[in-house]
Amino acid sequence: MKDHSAFHPQLDKRRRYGTLIAGLLFAATMLGLLVLATLIVDVVTTGSGWLSEQFLTGYPTARPETSGIWPAIVGSLYLMLIVAATTVPLGVGTALYLEEYADEGGLKRIIQLNITNLAGVPSVVYGILGLGVFVYLFDMGSSLLAAGLTLSLLVLPIVVISAQEALRSIPQGVRESAFALGATRSQVIWHHLIPMALPGIMTGVILSLSRAVGETAPLVLVGASLAINFTPAHLLDDFTALPMLVFQWTEEPGASFQELAAAAIIVLMAFLLLMNLSAILLRNHFEDQLAG
Repeated sequence: MKDHSAFHPQLDKRRRYGTLIAGLLFAATMLGLLVLATLIVDVVTTGSGWLSEQFLTGYPTARPETSGIWPAIVGSLYLMLIVAATTVPLGVGTALYLEEYADEGGLKRIIQLNITNLAGVPSVVYGILGLGVFVYLFDMGSSLLAAGLTLSLLVLPIVVISAQEALRSIPQGVRESAFALGATRSQVIWHHLIPMALPGIMTGVILSLSRAVGETAPLVLVGASLAINFTPAHLLDDFTALPMLVFQWTEEPGASFQELAAAAIIVLMAFLLLMNLSAILLRNHFEDQLAG
């Protein structure tokens, strides 16, 4: 019988090392949560006193007491609609092509590599691209459409990747069974793959929209207005958005405007939390439908 006593010191050392690493990771997590909680509490305590119907439905003015964020709310909603209308068909279509139609080979690997790299490009780079292409080349000016298309470029790689992951999660047997029953490729995609991948696709799309609605750098570069006293009526109209209004008010010297910026941040955070909650509810709804 072999003597395993020599392994005991090494095993104890590994356990101590694992406990130390787990403790350090837990401490790092708690530190991050503490900083985040401190920031949220500071914003809420600073800006909650300004939340009112006048603040939500009013227009920006030179006086903090009468300023509101309604044009910024409308502009942010319009931006989300433009981003959703462009990224969903393009992103899901690209994912379907790469996963279901494209042959394995060098071209597919190059496309996939570029999509992955584009998902990590800083937003300011997309802002510069939008400025050169949409604002100047296509002569859209500092319009709602130019900003919406710029944000669409920003989140399109994320939508493609999330849709690909949703399609890859479907067992290959689903495809093979449908083909065995005589279904065409388009029938397999529309009647089997898309319904099964829909929870993951919807979650990815909504989380991508959440990122788009909170971006500031692309909007600054395409020339979004800091504060306007009207809501855009057409795609080529000037506009503002919640991040732009926060950016402007934080640059003002008066303490009241700093508090207004905190109040606008609260509205933006509530907006983002609502979108994330919607993603969870939609995912659970579609998963329950598939299970039923």
